[in-house]
Amino acid sequence: CALPILQVFCLLAVLTPWPAAAQSQDAPPSTPTAEAAPRIGPISGLALPRYVALRASEVNLRTGPGLRYPIDWVYKRSGMPVEVVDEFETWRRIRDWEGSIGWVHQNMLTGDRRALVVGKQRLLRRSPEDRAAGLALLEPGVIARLTRCAGGWCQLKVKGIEGWLREDEIYSVKPGENVR
Repeated sequence: CALPILQVFCLLAVLTPWPAAAQSQDAPPSTPTAEAAPRIGPISGLALPRYVALRASEVNLRTGPGLRYPIDWVYKRSGMPVEVVDEFETWRRIRDWEGSIGWVHQNMLTGDRRALVVGKQRLLRRSPEDRAAGLALLEPGVIARLTRCAGGWCQLKVKGIEGWLREDEIYSVKPGENVR
């Protein structure tokens, strides 16, 4: 690139990224982030991330792991499922169904599996099939006890009624996760 006009063009060519279409279709997928890879909690020895539920009807979500950190949010629903994503001493960093992240004391959590109905009204079915008879209509935000999941379906218990929803109709199950 000896001529001034060509020098500008060469500089632009170096600074401009190639369009995505120019990349090879055979390129391997990107490596998942460290947070996405399952790991073991340094305090509990349990898997991270993992789903648990709020134990109390009032739980403070703090900006850091300790009482000296300010309260960012107060949860008002006992049994609401949350995902534990990290641990520090007696504190657990959680993520809720809307993506909010913060710290709660371990005593405010229970290992009981719960599910939160998401999206729109859902038909709780008698068996794990799209054609199965309906037992109840569940509103978004309903919390149910999660009994088990397999094959893309989860068995739930709500106010004495036991039935099935697809795993994508609830929050608290990873795609393809088997729960027993």
